[in-house]
Amino acid sequence: MKKNILLLSCAAMSLAVSAQIKQATPELLQKTTFQTGSPWIPQIDVRSDIAIVYGTNDRPGMTFEQRVQSWRDHGYQTAFMTGIAWGNYADFFLGTWDGKNHLDLAQVEKNGTAIMHGPNIPYVVPTDVFIEYMKTAVMKRVIDVGIKEIFLEEPEFWARGGYSVHFKEEWQKFYGFPWKPQDESAENTYLSSKLKYQLYYNAIKQVSDYAKAYAKSKGIDIKIYIATHSLVNYSAWRIVSPEASLASLPGIDGYIAQVWTGTSREATYFNGDRKERVFENAFLEYGSMVSMTAPTKRKLFFLTDPIEDARRDWADYKRNYQATFSAKLLYPVVANYEVMPWPERIYTGKYRLANSDSSVYIPKYYSTQMQIMVNSLNKIPVSANKVTGVNGIAVLMSNSLMFQRFPTHNGFEDPQFSIFYGQTLPLVKRGIPVQTVHMENLGYAATLKDIKVLVMSYSNMKPNSASVHEQLAAWVKKGGVLIYCGKDDDPYQSVMEWWNTKGNNFTAPSQHLFKLLGINADGSKHKYKVGLGTVYIIRENPKDFVMQANNDGTYLEAIKQGYETDAKAGKLIIKNNLYLERGPYDIIAVLNENPDTKPYVVKGPVIDLFDPKLPVLSEKVVNPGEQSYLFDVKRVVNKTRPQILASASREYDEKITGRQYSFVAKSPVNTLNSMRILLPARAKKITLTDSKGQTITDVQSSWDALSNTLYLGYANSPDGIQVSLSW
Repeated sequence: MKKNILLLSCAAMSLAVSAQIKQATPELLQKTTFQTGSPWIPQIDVRSDIAIVYGTNDRPGMTFEQRVQSWRDHGYQTAFMTGIAWGNYADFFLGTWDGKNHLDLAQVEKNGTAIMHGPNIPYVVPTDVFIEYMKTAVMKRVIDVGIKEIFLEEPEFWARGGYSVHFKEEWQKFYGFPWKPQDESAENTYLSSKLKYQLYYNAIKQVSDYAKAYAKSKGIDIKIYIATHSLVNYSAWRIVSPEASLASLPGIDGYIAQVWTGTSREATYFNGDRKERVFENAFLEYGSMVSMTAPTKRKLFFLTDPIEDARRDWADYKRNYQATFSAKLLYPVVANYEVMPWPERIYTGKYRLANSDSSVYIPKYYSTQMQIMVNSLNKIPVSANKVTGVNGIAVLMSNSLMFQRFPTHNGFEDPQFSIFYGQTLPLVKRGIPVQTVHMENLGYAATLKDIKVLVMSYSNMKPNSASVHEQLAAWVKKGGVLIYCGKDDDPYQSVMEWWNTKGNNFTAPSQHLFKLLGINADGSKHKYKVGLGTVYIIRENPKDFVMQANNDGTYLEAIKQGYETDAKAGKLIIKNNLYLERGPYDIIAVLNENPDTKPYVVKGPVIDLFDPKLPVLSEKVVNPGEQSYLFDVKRVVNKTRPQILASASREYDEKITGRQYSFVAKSPVNTLNSMRILLPARAKKITLTDSKGQTITDVQSSWDALSNTLYLGYANSPDGIQVSLSW
């Protein structure tokens, strides 16, 4: 009975969101957005709530201010994004801003090579002069044009950097002793990474504080967000960024989680096999962004990209877009989205057809499917539902994951970030929606509130303070189950840190934790009772769970015992799928590399939102290695009310009068619309007119009696197509 009540509640929520979107003025909505360097053109009229205008640079015949206005003229709210570690700042780098050339601020590798994002665009060491430029030349101009939402993108310091004159100067100021080359010892690497982290933390704090103060002086309240890759990806790609610490800054209002095919296709090991696992990787990336922000209650946008930076073929883009899109929707606490970056490259760029050397513009079937998916994001609700299976298992993360990635020391390797994946992939692959927990958020009560079993390792990260162990020990003593995996034999165990300074003399940070737990972890036993909780110690390196075939048995058995016997949380459900019900939407992922090879079957009538023809299916079969996104017609509450269930356009001016239903549909030019519309009865009259009042005759239509829905297909227009239906 409770389940039926929940179904009705979620469906009603979805309809309420849909109604709000159609009736509210655009200024009240900030659910969907996209970023673009282009002025408005009809080919990229995506119809999200916000157009994020990228960069303050003027263009031939068009100023930054005119670019912003071009989007406002077409009904968009406007926001702003710019790189905080790199950007098209020619006036700064080439000397016209203050008369000095600043290309020497580039991050530099050991061999003296400057790390560049593009010609005359270095990744910078954020010194005082760069911060001043960002304040007065960029932030001030943006606020003066009336922008109220600012996104600072990608605060990135490459791990292989750290050899420039300016970095050495910052080292001396920060540590109080001369610079030490990071390649000479693990301790130097750790200290170098901590400084890189701190430099961008400081830069963002100063820039955001200035921007908010300047806006306030003009009587304006602004919000500042950080657009950033996940901690998973930055660690894998050997980049250092402030990440979680920014969530506690008063000047930061939220994040964009930059997760897409390009980050998620990074190869991983599982069962001894190294290959791309895009869905699983994306699921973990989005999860790490949720764990970073949820306890702080900061706003979070999820990004996906229908293509990616690398030039591949359209079939590759489509397959991996579906994988990353499904992964993000499996987090029902997030319902704000950057629907795409750079629509100009998606709609106006040419890419290869599969198995061909021919490059073409985006195929019509793909642009239609993409727009169906994108427009569903305007309506999909937040949900209290959870992904099916066990939701109380988590893996501990820390910003210090980024500190041990490059260079390597004493022969200790972590290929493909496998220590992290050794703790997570054995669970995801068995249909367990494992969560991640940010160490930096342990001070928030909500962080471990619903966690029954917490896995951790100090093989690839280190604790930032003794308070972390105090928080973990308190949680265990109240009944938590902690599984510690690792040999504590990496060279970073002995770096100069709090556990071996100022009166502490522990040779490994875990020793301090075990002391607080009252454990003598000498290897004679692996399970300990601590207060009301339990601690397992597995003296294996987690990377061996995935880099070696069939080697995760001991780990999984500890998870099972900890969850079922010690936490008494119920049966550990092993399966080959992840399923979530969100309002009328179903999100399904069926996992391969699993002994269970059965497909997942959903009974209809359901609309397949990954199919540009929007078929109504009596049954949907999802095979291992596939994902599916469905609209369940059964979960529409008021089936007598006409409404658009799915569309490759966004609808405005919806009107219901008697036996007539009308609306205006807008979407980019040169694309085809595909709509599935619920009606009380079969339509007797279908009329479409363009913005000039001319009747459109090239219209596909069909009626599905199973679902009482009308299918319409026709050419899109950013000027709007008036649709009138009567029955």
